[in-house]
Amino acid sequence: MSLKGKTAVITGSNSGIGLGVAWELARAGANVVLNSFTDRDEDQALASEIASKTGVTARYIKADMSRGDECRMLIERAGACDILVNNAGIQHVAAIEEFPADKWDAVIAINLSSAFHTTAAALPMMRVAGWGRVVNIASAHGLTASPYKSAYIAAKHGIVGLTKTVALETAEDPITANAICPGYVLTPLVEKQIPDTMRKYDMSREDVIRNVLLERQPSKQFATVEQLGGTTVFLCSDAAEQITGTTISVDGGWTAL
Repeated sequence: MSLKGKTAVITGSNSGIGLGVAWELARAGANVVLNSFTDRDEDQALASEIASKTGVTARYIKADMSRGDECRMLIERAGACDILVNNAGIQHVAAIEEFPADKWDAVIAINLSSAFHTTAAALPMMRVAGWGRVVNIASAHGLTASPYKSAYIAAKHGIVGLTKTVALETAEDPITANAICPGYVLTPLVEKQIPDTMRKYDMSREDVIRNVLLERQPSKQFATVEQLGGTTVFLCSDAAEQITGTTISVDGGWTAL
């Protein structure tokens, strides 16, 4: 399908899932706004590369997703937001009694509160435009839990709840809100973890992937950023017009267990 003329804002999109989603939206014809908290030449170069290879308009806007005012500023500076993809996220692993309060606050701010602020700023634009799509990148951990990830899991469960509320508040508008719940995705960050895990457990790359990283993913295969981008494009299509307030799991069967 073509998303020509639409503008997509993707938070946390200078690498990994966010960048993969941006590429697929651009290939579908949408103008894209990339974002992260840095402002490096490489960030601007990513936008230039997307523009040159897909023919859409692509920009990079620095905004710190831990700050509500900057979340809203991102949408304002974008000038239009037909498609909002809330993707920015961080992780910290620790037992609850040892979980640093500042880490809790940071995870909740970036993984959950940022989506509230960007959505609040984007919905008026969507209503004026007469069309809108909110796609929240949640997680299998938005539907299930694991130990030592209390802040991340609380935030991702919160994203699922926020998605449902946005869907209900926009149910009579031509606006939808849905959450994608990935399992393990092969991103540069995950790729970097593999050699250290191989050394730690004295295991082959194949065994680390199958028995450690993908232990809870029945397919024993990573999801890809292109698949998540394709799912996002589908949620922006006419075929998904009546899909709202729900979750789509891209987790190789994780949440079927």
